[in-house]
Amino acid sequence: MPTKGIMVAIEETPKKCFASALDWPGWSRAGKDPDAAIGALQDYTPRYALIVEAAGLDLPSRITMVEHERLPGGATTAFGAPEVTFAADRERVTPAVANKMSALLTAAWGYLDAVAAESPAELRKGPRGGGRDRDKMLDHVLEAEANYARKLGLRLKPPARDDLAAIEEQRLAIAAVIGAASDGGPVQENGWTTRYAARRIAWHVLDHAWEMEDKRP
Repeated sequence: MPTKGIMVAIEETPKKCFASALDWPGWSRAGKDPDAAIGALQDYTPRYALIVEAAGLDLPSRITMVEHERLPGGATTAFGAPEVTFAADRERVTPAVANKMSALLTAAWGYLDAVAAESPAELRKGPRGGGRDRDKMLDHVLEAEANYARKLGLRLKPPARDDLAAIEEQRLAIAAVIGAASDGGPVQENGWTTRYAARRIAWHVLDHAWEMEDKRP
């Protein structure tokens, strides 16, 4: 089969770089430099493929990472989260693209739920005893998503971890904005574009789902 390039955007700082697959929300990994970040992105292909499958989509059987855009990152990048909105994030969002983004984000949430259900409350700690346990990690994700929702024009109270109805309401509200076609501009003044929002929110969900998996005793 022919090799299909995966468009990758790089945000770069002296301390850390992020590589993000622009058309595949949640597929973002960090490294000490651009090559390391792209390498990490490639290494996570099998894990991300599970999200793609759950979303009812397909990745090419052979993948090549192709750098499409590179911009300087900021303090958030150096701290450990993708923060840059690229030119590609401002492109028009067709109904097909919107549906794809919403499906991948929804699949990421489902994956986190499944991992959490199979994980013990107490997770392995880092070499210095750091890191959140399962429930605190879930609380963090829910609180972050309520804050992210404000960048999409939504005002939502962070749901409690055991309030499944409220969690579903928050997710559906976010997914509805992500899943709407648009001209590609920010949803509101000083807000996020839906392409960037899908990338950032799905990355955060999967980053913690994978962390939870890796820290099981």
